[in-house]
Amino acid sequence: MIRVKNLSVSFGSRILFENVNLGFDQGNRYGLIGANGAGKSTFMKILVGDFEPSTGTVTIEPGLRVGVLRQDHYAFDDFRVLDTVLMGYPELWEVMQERERLYALPEMTQEEGLRVGELESSYADMDGYSAEYFAAELLEGLGIPVEKHTELMSSMNGGWKLRVLLAQVLFGRPDILLLDEPTNHLDIDTIRWLEEFLQDHKGTMIIISHDRHFLNTVCTHMVDVDYKQITMFSGNYDYFVAASSLSREQQLADNSRNLEKIAELREFVARFSANKSKAKQATSRQKQIEKIEIQEIRPSSRVSPYIKFTPKQQLGKQVVTMSGVSKSYSDLQVLKNVNLDIVQGDKVAIIGANGVGKTTLLNCMMGEVGVDEGTVVWGKSAQPSYFTQDHSDTIPHDTTVYEWLRGFDHEADQQTIRSILGRMLFSKDEVHKSTEVLSGGEAARLMIGKMLLEQGNVLLLDEPTNHLDLEAIDALTKSLIEFPGCVIFVSHARQLVTDVANRIIEVTPNGLIDFVGSYDEYLAKRPNLVAV
Repeated sequence: MIRVKNLSVSFGSRILFENVNLGFDQGNRYGLIGANGAGKSTFMKILVGDFEPSTGTVTIEPGLRVGVLRQDHYAFDDFRVLDTVLMGYPELWEVMQERERLYALPEMTQEEGLRVGELESSYADMDGYSAEYFAAELLEGLGIPVEKHTELMSSMNGGWKLRVLLAQVLFGRPDILLLDEPTNHLDIDTIRWLEEFLQDHKGTMIIISHDRHFLNTVCTHMVDVDYKQITMFSGNYDYFVAASSLSREQQLADNSRNLEKIAELREFVARFSANKSKAKQATSRQKQIEKIEIQEIRPSSRVSPYIKFTPKQQLGKQVVTMSGVSKSYSDLQVLKNVNLDIVQGDKVAIIGANGVGKTTLLNCMMGEVGVDEGTVVWGKSAQPSYFTQDHSDTIPHDTTVYEWLRGFDHEADQQTIRSILGRMLFSKDEVHKSTEVLSGGEAARLMIGKMLLEQGNVLLLDEPTNHLDLEAIDALTKSLIEFPGCVIFVSHARQLVTDVANRIIEVTPNGLIDFVGSYDEYLAKRPNLVAV
């Protein structure tokens, strides 16, 4: 379906990847993975035709329809939400528009009448009579309520617009589907719906995602962009990690054995090459040395931060208690009569639809916003450390990475600050980098660095994986599992919730569902749980 031949991309002297040869086949679902900056988005843009490679070609089988998830928030502002989705099938949309125009005429000519007949035939062939139903079904699956379907796109916020654009590309049922971070701005239930939809889709897919569970559930192959090469593997993400790790270990072991063998043979050659009776054997050993191959171990652009949270004070049993807490913004009541008691050992995942009040719940806990009613009481030994979702509110643009971090502990020496920044992958002169130019991933790692410095015994995190790559997410997940204190986190990342949480709090419009147990146990019992 798609053939990539001798593809190379370079920017000046920097080679992004070179001599790439790949084939993407019918029905397979490919996860495009690699460290931030490795070239995933560039490769996707080349496939779409939005970027010209330095050398090489991309060939797509003629006649195939390609669907691309676009990130242009404003392109459809003058159209209704439902119409924007229908435009995902351009041929059908054109038929619908012309059909509507002709039916609106007071009278039709014979030619126009014949044209209507042709249009009706095409309309039926393209399932036009069920099109609006299918479009509405997609929108509802992606969490957009029916009452929003007839509103203009200009009335929607950025997160809702991206959902509509995702519905648009899915509606066209293209033969080839190219998706760049499709789970962004989706809540955990919507991601589950999308996983099921994509598993049922028969076309070929190429997907960029940092969501491990999503990659494992949806993808049949991994396409790894790493250190100037793009390599394809069969299997999902976990299989790729295990297989590539095993392959590297095998290469290292083979090289070690071969180097030992070479050393042994060289010693023989050195001892007996001048000995006439052994000269023939020495020559034979030399030939053996020349035949032994030492495999080149390819370096990787993947680097993992070193995250280990170590609280400076032991946490007592009581962590935080919320009693009768209510919070409104103008006429919108977000929290009503919330009662929670969080204790030592709890690792709480706060889940729920977008905009339902998860961040407000954390902000009320931390005193970032005042409550309208009720009380929030922290345990005497509790020392909370907070990872906020909006880093721009926490990290100003008029300082450096080093100075910002040092501001949280003026008594910390330079070596301590530099050590933490190094663990967060800010090395050497990067510690003096301006906070104004930080990428989303860098800002997220800097926030984690702040928490490492604070050494709190209660960690509160609001969507910590949003801008992190897979290596950083894995490192964070491991550290939260091993953390001896209490963890309270908001996340839509299924893998993080599954691996870390032992208590689930779902925020709903009707109140909270508070469940002690794993996320999988919660899903099994959820139909019988009631919000209070």
